[in-house]
Amino acid sequence: MAEKIISPGVFTNEIDQSFLPAAIGEIGGVVIGPTVKGPAMVPTVVSSFSEFQEKFGTTFKSGSSYYSYLTSVTAQNYLRNSGRLTVVRTLAGDFSAASASILTGDATPENKASGSMTITGTFGQDEGDETQITVGGTEFRFVASEATDIPVDSSPIFFHATGSNATTYAANLVAEINAANIGVTATSVGAKFELTASNAGTSGNSITVETGSGASIGTDTLTLAGGTNNDASTTFKLHTLSHGSNLNNFSTATTTNNVLTAGTKDNIRYEITNVNNDKGTFTLLVRAGNDTIKRKQVLETFNNLSLDPNSNNYIAKVIGDQDLQFKSDDGFYIKPVGDFPNKSSYVRVEVLKNTVDYLDENGLVRVPSASGSLPALGSGSSHGGFGGGSDGDVAAHPHDFYDKITTAADVQGLNLTTGQSGHTSYINALNLMSNQDEYDINMVLIPGVINGISGGPSVIVDKALQVCEDRGDAFAVVDPVVYGSTIASATTEAAKYDSNYAAMYWPWVQVPENQLGKNVWVPPSTVIPGIYAFNDKVAHPWFAPAGLNRGGIDTAVQAERKLTQGNRDTLYDANVNPIATFPGQGVCVWGQKTLQKKASALDRVNVRRLMIAVKKFIASTSRFLVFEQNNPQTRKRFLNVVNPYLEQVQANSGLSAFRVVMDETNNTPDTIDRNILYGQLFLQPTRTAEFVVLDFTVQPTGATFPE
Repeated sequence: MAEKIISPGVFTNEIDQSFLPAAIGEIGGVVIGPTVKGPAMVPTVVSSFSEFQEKFGTTFKSGSSYYSYLTSVTAQNYLRNSGRLTVVRTLAGDFSAASASILTGDATPENKASGSMTITGTFGQDEGDETQITVGGTEFRFVASEATDIPVDSSPIFFHATGSNATTYAANLVAEINAANIGVTATSVGAKFELTASNAGTSGNSITVETGSGASIGTDTLTLAGGTNNDASTTFKLHTLSHGSNLNNFSTATTTNNVLTAGTKDNIRYEITNVNNDKGTFTLLVRAGNDTIKRKQVLETFNNLSLDPNSNNYIAKVIGDQDLQFKSDDGFYIKPVGDFPNKSSYVRVEVLKNTVDYLDENGLVRVPSASGSLPALGSGSSHGGFGGGSDGDVAAHPHDFYDKITTAADVQGLNLTTGQSGHTSYINALNLMSNQDEYDINMVLIPGVINGISGGPSVIVDKALQVCEDRGDAFAVVDPVVYGSTIASATTEAAKYDSNYAAMYWPWVQVPENQLGKNVWVPPSTVIPGIYAFNDKVAHPWFAPAGLNRGGIDTAVQAERKLTQGNRDTLYDANVNPIATFPGQGVCVWGQKTLQKKASALDRVNVRRLMIAVKKFIASTSRFLVFEQNNPQTRKRFLNVVNPYLEQVQANSGLSAFRVVMDETNNTPDTIDRNILYGQLFLQPTRTAEFVVLDFTVQPTGATFPE
């Protein structure tokens, strides 16, 4: 029986008596990690890879090259054979969404902040020297380079260094600042430079400049006067549901055809149309950030919106105004702040001006001056752009990806060292997923968090296993070592664990990344979940996700190395599942051991996943029995559901035998008086044939074959 029973609920308990001598509806997994865009720290369910791309993006640039996150590669492989995946995007530190202020029709234009400052801080002029300029909460990094081939449109922005010539250095830096269109104008002043605000609103009132190199970086703050964003004339604000600096495309100027300079496929812009003063209504368009005035890409249209909270088309009600905030003050949970659930896929609204009862009973404008609160036509002085989005704490570009991941300080841009914000973001995400009543999952995936990296990733792996064990209904696939490691290293990492809720695989595999148009090396945890999903699609969870029938990694170009029988023996004996390569058969999963050390039925993946499937079904069904009368009729209801289900599992080769007991023998008067309905399920899992032994006997002519 469950050890701790306090509040009402369904409690399951396992008793493993399968030790050997010493010689349901689709549930889906959860993938935790960084993505290009999307809501951070908010578990989001997607049902296809196209939906994942729409919500979380595709590729992005780091340094001079484009990449895709391992989170994306995992989702792509998993969703090929499964229709449900929960995604938790990890961002570190003080990340934020972008926003846009929509002004009223009678608002005066925004005033530009005025003032300038000559940078007096010391800065070098050698390779790697850096100047950081923060405008409106967004940081821009300019790094000197002596290379002859400077990357184009890279982040950070690189520019030429010219040895000890400080004047030329400053001139080159000024040219890059002006070309970056970051909201300030730079002017050369000898070996120094001067900044002047060139953007509208109060975002130009706080410009921080850090110059120098490494520990010698000095900070100068430019405080400008006169700027205003006319909050008094703002009728409502739009906030992006996605977080991060790539949502920022606020601009006071555009290029030909009204193209936003910083507009991309991953951000958005807004437009107000059809303002009707007689009805108090207007239309809001959410457009792609990289569209043009001639070829608008309208993502969402909200017609006949009203600022009247008593109207059925009240803007907050139609679009939604909830801010989903991660909280850790009393447990770990998502708190919705706002009155109306978000119906837009891109924005939430913050209403600043209400036009209560805009129309009277005759359908006429009740207070004519109320029309002054309606939004202005068009996209405002920012051309429909958004600003203020932040990535929080991100490692310096270019980040470490794929086979280049070797240190906890930079794993796809996040610092996973214990105590750092990147590490904390993973722990927080896993704490969220520990709530099995809120999040229905059967697998936990943390691609890129590799156990063999010292300094913090192993702590995250420990947490993932703890979450799976505490939930009792989820399984973790974790990676033992980085690319280029030895068999001994892989087995050493596996030896650190003893759990039947997780499995390790090795070696790494190379897969085509179609979004990038090239092949990349990825850890096993990015492709193995796809094998599990395929196994469940063509068979059942209690079948082994391995072998030539269900374990072929058809997306793999090649494995990191081709394993011999001896290699596979060494790995399997240490509970590391080999990824083998066979001539004519390709790359294939050739093992299905969990990380449990003691030999029992639960040291196999298929048995653990059988138990997860059975427990999920029976526990969810039994929830309807809570608060019912503890009598024979209720017990019969339980047996009438559970027995047919287990018979079906047995018919589908999941069980060789079973028995369910819920009667007066285990529901004694004492048990009933303690308000407990007690059931016992005895299961004998079907074992897989992992070792096929064939005897070939050569006999002389005339010998009699044995019967």
